[in-house]
Amino acid sequence: MASNIPTSTSVLESAVIEAPLSKVWHLIKIQEFDKFWSAIQSADYVKGASSETDIVKWKFTDGTELEVKQEEHSAIDHYITYSVITSQPALTYSSVVSTVRCFPVTSGKHEGHTYVQWSGNFSSDADAGVIQDGKYKRREALADLAKAA
Repeated sequence: MASNIPTSTSVLESAVIEAPLSKVWHLIKIQEFDKFWSAIQSADYVKGASSETDIVKWKFTDGTELEVKQEEHSAIDHYITYSVITSQPALTYSSVVSTVRCFPVTSGKHEGHTYVQWSGNFSSDADAGVIQDGKYKRREALADLAKAA
């Protein structure tokens, strides 16, 4: 049963990763999220997708499978944006678009490290549980990214 509690449909989690931007940015590729995110068992290109479209199937350790499509990528501004296009089991909401953005920390006690933001914008039919889950999954992934970097 869907929740009738009004909720924000976006999440934004962030972390300072104690590694230089070049090392962190190297890990931010949708086909390689399994190299740092412990919740992902495998990440493989989907065969048959057009050559202009990057679609990757993420198989999670809990059995969930998501096909994610890279919507945007900027090696200059250091971000990627991806959307979920299919899910097994089916999602309880219509859509989500996520962005991972990396910034070099250039001064202060974290100089030489990387500030990473991971946002998710969910469709209006996502309930509070979905938003909380998205928040915690991003926090876990950022912690895993810090370990990998």
